[in-house]
Amino acid sequence: MQQVLEALADPARRSVVRRLAHAGCDLSCGSFDLPVSRSTSTHHFNVLREAGLVRQYYVGTMKMNALRSEELEGRFPGLLAAVVAAADAEAGRQRPAPGGPGPGA
Repeated sequence: MQQVLEALADPARRSVVRRLAHAGCDLSCGSFDLPVSRSTSTHHFNVLREAGLVRQYYVGTMKMNALRSEELEGRFPGLLAAVVAAADAEAGRQRPAPGGPGPGA
């Protein structure tokens, strides 16, 4: 449990889990627009994999990511749904108001 919670403590990793949860399909590492360097992005995916949150596999040269939602629900009922809901709320708070100034304005 501690490893899972530590993996989910980082906002970049929560955004990956959130995106995978809403995607309905597996996504390649390159499809994520994380605000970090490529090596840091690789580190984040490794942490998620080692914590058991994602499964990674190759399709050609693309590394794909699958959220292990069924396994997580069986092991920690309700945790993934709560984390995704909190990440959704967090993402909603970070969006600029419609018609308002964007970031850095």
